[in-house]
Parts: sequence; C-alpha cells; structure tokens
Amino acid sequence: MGVVAQAGAALPPPSGVLAQQSAEMPSIQYAAVAPLMIVLGAACIGVLVEAFVPAGRRWPVQVGISLLAVLLAGVFLGLHAQEINTGATTLAETLAVGPATLFLWGTLLVLSFGALLLIADRSIEPGGAFVAETNSVSEGRPPAGTPVDAPGAASAAVMDRAAGAVGMRTEVFPLTLFSLGGMMVFCAANDLLTMFVALEVLSLPLYLLCGLARRRRLLSQEAAVKYFLLGAFASAFFLYGLALLYGYAGSVQLSEIAAATAGSLRSDTLLFAGLGLVVVGLLFKGSVGPFHLWTPDVYHGAPTSVTGFMAACTKVAAFGGLLRLLHVAFEASSWEWHWVLWTVAVLSMVIGVVLGLTQQDIKRMIAYSSIAHAGFLMVGSITLTDRGLAATLFYLLAYGFTTLAVFGVVSLVRTSEGEATDLSDWAGLAKRSPLVAGVFTFLLLALAGIPATSGFMGKFAVFSAAFSAGMAPLVVIALLASALAAYLYIRVIVLMFFNDPDPNGPTVSVPGAFTTAAVTLGVVMTLLLGVVPMLALDWASVGGFVS
Repeated sequence: MGVVAQAGAALPPPSGVLAQQSAEMPSIQYAAVAPLMIVLGAACIGVLVEAFVPAGRRWPVQVGISLLAVLLAGVFLGLHAQEINTGATTLAETLAVGPATLFLWGTLLVLSFGALLLIADRSIEPGGAFVAETNSVSEGRPPAGTPVDAPGAASAAVMDRAAGAVGMRTEVFPLTLFSLGGMMVFCAANDLLTMFVALEVLSLPLYLLCGLARRRRLLSQEAAVKYFLLGAFASAFFLYGLALLYGYAGSVQLSEIAAATAGSLRSDTLLFAGLGLVVVGLLFKGSVGPFHLWTPDVYHGAPTSVTGFMAACTKVAAFGGLLRLLHVAFEASSWEWHWVLWTVAVLSMVIGVVLGLTQQDIKRMIAYSSIAHAGFLMVGSITLTDRGLAATLFYLLAYGFTTLAVFGVVSLVRTSEGEATDLSDWAGLAKRSPLVAGVFTFLLLALAGIPATSGFMGKFAVFSAAFSAGMAPLVVIALLASALAAYLYIRVIVLMFFNDPDPNGPTVSVPGAFTTAAVTLGVVMTLLLGVVPMLALDWASVGGFVS
C-alpha cells in the first residue's frame, strides 16, 4: 500500500498538466495576421468553388471572392495599423509584423488588386487571356497567321466567341491569391525556414500561371518550364544556405543569427557561404542581375496580366524579404558583405541598360528595364539606415504602380495573332490612338525618372539616402545608368509619335472596365506619388522591421 501511495503521490495533478500545456501553447495575435488569413482563406474558398460550382458560373464568383478578399484585407490592415504598428511576433514567433512589414503588405494588396483586375478582363481577348476550359472549340481552327481571305479563316472569330462562351480557366484566381499569401508571409517571416516555405508558396502558383496563355501556347509553356527549372535551382541555393546558417548560429531565427554574427568565435566560412547562397535565392526572385536569366523569357511568354502581377508584386516580396534579412539578421556583419552587394547592384544596372538597348520586343525591353530598376533598388537595400529603408519601400510602391499600368497598356495593342509586342508594330501608334500613346508615354517617362512622376521621386529618395550613407561612387554610377536607361523609353516614344503607322499594322483594342480601372489606378498613383509623395514617404518612415 505504501508503494502504491508513493507512486500515486509522484503523479502531478491533472490541473497542473493542463495549466502547463496551456502555458506552452503559442499565442496568436489575430489582429496582426488577419489580412494574411483573409487572403489565404479566400484562396481556399476559391478551390472549393472550382470543385462545386458549375463551370459557367465560376468566373463571376471567383472574381467577386478575389477582389472582395483583397479589399477586406486592405481595410482590416488600415483599421488595425495603429494597433500593431509597434510590432508583434506571433504564431510561435514565426511571423513578425512591424511598420515596414505593414507597408509591404499594403503595397502587395493594392498592387494585387490592380493585377486581379487585369487577370479578370475578358473583353480584350474573347474568353480572357488564359487557355479555355476545353480545347474542343479549337479543333478545326485555322493555323495562326492564316490570311483573312483564306478558307476557314472567317470562322476564327466565331471560334473565339465560342471559346469565350466556354470561359477562361478560373483557377487562376485562387492561384493568384495563394501566391499573394505566400508573398505576405515571405515579407513577415521571422526565421529562414518560414521564409523558405513562403518562397515555395508564392512561386509554385506563378509557375502554373505562366503556362496558361491562350495565345502562343508553346511560348507560354516554355516560359513556365524555364521559370520552374531556374526557380528550383534558386530554391535549392536558398535551402542549402539555410542549412549552413543553421550550422553557424544553431538556429534559423533571424534574431539568433544576428546575435551570433554580433559576437561569435565560430567559423565565418559557414556564415558567409550561407549568406551568399540565401541571398542568391532572393536575388533570383527579384530579377537582379546577374541572376536574371529567367526574366526576359518569362515576361515575354507569360500572359501579360500575369507578367504585370510578377513584375509588380514579386519584386515587392523579393526585396521585402531581402530588406528584412539584411536589416534584422546581418546588419552587424555588413562591413564584410557590403562590397559584394555593391558590385551586384552595379552589374544589375549595367546588364539591364546594355542588353535592354538591343531588344526589339516591348515585353523583353521592359524585362531588362526591370533588371536595371532592381539595381537601383539594391542601392537602397544596402543602405542600412532608416532613411534608406523608407526610400526603398517607397520605390517599390512607385515602381509597382507604374509597371502594372505599363503591362495593362501593352495588352491593348493587338494583331490578329494576339498582342503586338514587336517594337516595329508600335510605329505611329499616336496616329492610331493618341490617348493610349499619351498614357504609355507618361508611364515610360516615369520609368525613366522624369520629374513630376513617381519614378523621379523614388530615385531621388533612394539616391539621396545612399549618398548620405557615404556611397557617393555608387550613386554616381546609378545616375549614369539611369541617364542611359532613358534611351530605352525615349526610342519607344519617338517610334510612336514620329513614325508613320503601317497600314496593315496592329489595332488598339477598346479596354474593358477592368483593364480601364487597373490602368487608371496605375496612372493616377504614378502622378500622385510624383507630385505629393509625402504621405507614402511618411508611412514608409514610421519604423523598421521587428524580430
């Protein structure tokens, strides 16, 4: 009996067990992660819609769910910004939401709203820019490029209308939301493992979206395969770097890595090898030269609305993750890696400008332009000051709006085979459609950094922050590259206004309500951020990252 009593006395009371388990359960700050939960929840609902809603009714349901989810997430972010602006770590400290993360989330939400409008448009391309639900309507269709008076060509328009009646692949909407959710997690990840998972969540839907173009199917599928293969390499680099950094710091938490770099007797080989591999994965996503090889082909082959989404939102996510990594985990060791990224910034600017000058395709030219802009963003990213961080965040916002509108305009200029992306097709466009040519000119001038546009204010903010941080030589190189890059855009403007149009050249489609709204949003914000930038700059300057 004494043994039994002793054994029973050794057992803790059930209430103590429950209390201990309750104390160990991670707390969740729902106000901090509500925008993320709304986006991912809507993506899951979109999957259920694909499973249970009849095909003919999916498009309005998916469009409504997607746009409403982004709006609700944005409203909730605005209402609770003051509450969580001081910073919050949640979900077992895997996510850290602070002022800089809130700005990145707001940027992603407003840009993705415009991108969803472009994706949802079905007026420019009958049935939408994505491959139809069934290929039955394409059976017997004349080959692309068949003369208008050739036998069977007259039925092409009828087949297009039939394809439109069947409907576009509406799974593009939940895929876009899943990618957006991954981008939001990526910007808020508080450890490298969460960042890697978010990287895959944002990337995998993009691989699929790139291969779903209705026109030029082989080119679209080739772009998707290239993006997938090179993306897999980049993910492998990131994961290998993660393992090395874990070996160095004994943790994947960014704060623990920062503590290890601040004072440690461990080998620096693991530190800098791991940092280099992780940064390579991030630079790949940001289209930073010389890790840009996927960018021209994918921009060219993907559906233009998807290209706009990638060019705007993926760049925000990639540089958001890079900024978080450099500011939180590796600021203490910046003197050792600073010159490496300094060189990367110069290479990206040179590659983007020099190769961009040789391009004869408008989408590939914009792709190389994005590589040059990635170099400008690198200037702000390695300026590890509060001013540099705010300037880089503002640049991401300004560049995103302009790029989104640019691809919206590109989708309007069309031939019988689809979008007219060859530069020669844009000759004399101002005589065909002065409004479209004028809008496109304004956007190109913004990319060039002309005053009274957001591009000028973004470059001014980044370059002045870098100059104040003692990086005058890099700023001079960036100014020269920016001046040379202006030729990229000016030659298109000259082509549109000072050349005669080809009588058999492309036509300018009348944009639908969705495309009109997306382009208008981009143009208005490009103008406002260039004329009255202080509201966005003040928000970007509220604070940095938390950990």
